[in-house]
Amino acid sequence: MTEHTPEHTTGHTTGHTPGHTPITLGGDLRTGRVGYGAMRLTGTHLWGEYPDRDSGITLLREAVEAGVTLIDTADVYGPHTNELLIREALHPYPEDLVIATKGGFVRGGLDLSSIDAVGNANYLRQCAHLSARRLGVERIDLYYLHSGWARDASFEDQVGTLAELRRQGVIRHIGLSNVTTEQLRAARGITEIAAVTAHFNVVDRHEAALLDATVEAGAVFVPWQPVSLTRPGTPTDTDGPETVRHVLGPIAARYGATVSQVALAWLLARSPAVMPIPGTTSIKHVRENLAAQDLELTPEEIRSITALTPEK
Repeated sequence: MTEHTPEHTTGHTTGHTPGHTPITLGGDLRTGRVGYGAMRLTGTHLWGEYPDRDSGITLLREAVEAGVTLIDTADVYGPHTNELLIREALHPYPEDLVIATKGGFVRGGLDLSSIDAVGNANYLRQCAHLSARRLGVERIDLYYLHSGWARDASFEDQVGTLAELRRQGVIRHIGLSNVTTEQLRAARGITEIAAVTAHFNVVDRHEAALLDATVEAGAVFVPWQPVSLTRPGTPTDTDGPETVRHVLGPIAARYGATVSQVALAWLLARSPAVMPIPGTTSIKHVRENLAAQDLELTPEEIRSITALTPEK
C-alpha cells in the first residue's frame, strides 16, 4: 500500500515519525497507522440508516482523500446499512484502501440488549458471503469473528469456518474481536490471525495482556474507541476525568495539539503493531486523527500517560 500524508499536521514533528511508519496486515496489506471506524455512520443506537446519508457519503470520500487507508465496519452496524453506505460512497475502492468487516452477531431490534452471538457454521458462511455482496467485493480484505461469545458452536469450530472461507477465497485475512488471550492462542493453532481488535486506550487497559499476546503473535492490535477517556458503559467524553486532563492537557498545549491527538500518539508509541481506528462524523476530526501520526511524544510524556491507569 502507498503511505498517505494528512492534509495538515498538528503538533511537533521530527521528520518521519514512528507513527507514520506503515503497518502490514497479514504480511501483504500495507496501511497507515490510523484507520477509520465507520460504526457511527448509522442511526440512533447503531440502528438503521445514518440520518444524513449525503453527508455520510461525503465524509467517507473526504476521509480517503485525507489519507485514511483502512475503514472498519461490521454487518451488525445498522444492521447492514453501514456496509452499504461504504459501498455507495467508495466503490470501486481505491487500490490502497483496506475494508475490514465482521460477522457473527445478530440483532433483533433497536434495543442493544437484542444483540447476540451466533457461531453456527452456515450462519457465519452466510455472514461473510453477504458482507462481500453488500460491499461489492469478491474477497473481503480483513474479516473478523465479531466475538468469542457464541455458545451454539465451539470457538474452535467458528475459527475453522473462517479458515475454510479463507481457503475458498471469500476472505483474505482473518481477525478476532472481543476475544480472550486463551482464545487467540487457540485460534492461532487453527489458522493465521492477522489482527485482533479490542477496547484499549489511555484510561482503559484491561486488555493489556491481549495486546501483548497479539504483538507476540505477529498480528496487528486494533484499539476501538481509542480516544475515549471514559470507561465502557459510560458516555464517551474525550475531555476525560480531571486526573487525565491534568496529564494530557499540558502535553497537548506544549505541542499545539488536541487531547485526542495525544491519546492517539500514546497508542502509536505503545507498539509499531498498534493501529487505532477512531470513529467520528466530522472530517475535521478525521484529519486531526491522521495528523496524530506526526506527534512524537518524549519518553517522559509516555511514562506519565502510562502511569494514569493500572494495566491488568
